[in-house]
This record gives sequence, structure tokens and C-alpha cells, in this order.
Amino acid sequence: MIIHVFADAETVAREAAKFIAEMARQTVNDRGRFLMALSGTRTPWQMFKNLNHENIPWKDVHIFQVDERLAPFGHTDRNLTHLQACLLNHSPLNPEHIHAMPVENELLDKMAGNYIQTLQKIAGNPPVLDLVHLGMGIDGHTASLVPGDPVLEMMDTDVALTGLYQGRRRLTLTFPIINRSRCILWLITGGGKFEMLKRLREADESIPAGLVSMSKAIVLVDKEAAGKA
Repeated sequence: MIIHVFADAETVAREAAKFIAEMARQTVNDRGRFLMALSGTRTPWQMFKNLNHENIPWKDVHIFQVDERLAPFGHTDRNLTHLQACLLNHSPLNPEHIHAMPVENELLDKMAGNYIQTLQKIAGNPPVLDLVHLGMGIDGHTASLVPGDPVLEMMDTDVALTGLYQGRRRLTLTFPIINRSRCILWLITGGGKFEMLKRLREADESIPAGLVSMSKAIVLVDKEAAGKA
């Protein structure tokens, strides 16, 4: 794990965009394309906006989702809604390279399998993503891998449907595909994350975030989360 501490959440978002852009350029140069999965919440929304100002080979980029709430298209609960507003509607990304999680008009028991098929078609079998972007909640959850959910125990699938959490079921990438990725980029901001960041650094497996591999992790935090405010 490599940790970088910045002054505030705005700087974290800006530096994260720079990191992604540099990795995208290098990966496209090396392998011809760049496959990344993105999460949601406020600091990432700013990161998405910053990506619009970076030099990125968009025609060779594929974007997947780390997780998504089961909500109607365009709903403010949807990560895709904010991803579109902050990035996808402004970048020259090929629409066929946007791989949204299928949480609408699908039978519940087919959602995960359909997204696995999408991942395998683009990223191989088993699928390997170049970068997975994660955040962490004050309860230690990451993606939609939340404390006490049976999905935490699923080590034989790359995508799963969770139980209710904060009023919504979610579709989420699971630990196998997250840990298989070439790089894991964490964005952790706010003083409420200090204790969980400490437990993440200790690889505390009693919290979901602690089950993510730290060997390929880059962690960008603000001073509040690092306890240096």
C-alpha cells in the first residue's frame, strides 16, 4: 500500500484524476486499451469533472461500474446518474465503451450474470481490470460490500446482488475481481474516516475494506482522514 496525504478533498480529487490519466496513457501505450471501474459519492464526482481536463486517450478507454443501486434510470441514487453528469456527457468516450450495470428491467437473478458476461467479453475470462477505484464508508464498507452481507463470503463470482443497505439493494463487484485488478485506487476523505483508515492500513479483515488486497493499492487521502488536520 502506498498512501499519499493531501490538504483537502478537492486536492485529492484533482490528484486522482492526474493519476488515472497518466495510467491510462501508459496502459494504452503498453496494451492498446485501458479498462477501469469507477465508484460514486462526492469526492469522486469532483474527480470525474477533473478527468474532463486531462489528456486521456478516450477512444481506447472502457468504463465499468464498481457498484450500482437498484433505482430507475436517471434517479439521483444511481451512481450512473452522477457519472454521466460529471464525466460521460462531456468526454469523447465511445458510448459502446460505457458498460453500465444492468439494474433496470432485468430479473433480479440475472443481473449479476449479465454483467459478468459483459466483463468477460471485454476483459477476459477471468476478467482483469487495469484500475478499480474504491472509496470507504465510516462503517468500513467499500464498493457495496457492506458489513454483515452474505456477498462478503462470495469468492466464486465477480459480481453479486446485495441485500438491502440504506434502503436499496445493489449490484456490486466482489473481492475476486477487485483483487485481480492491476491497480486499486482508493479515495478517502473526511475526518469521519480516520479510524477506518487506520484499520485499512492494518489490513483488518473484520471490516469489508480490509479484505481488499493492499499489494497493488494506491491510497489518496486528505489531512482530515489521515488525522493531520
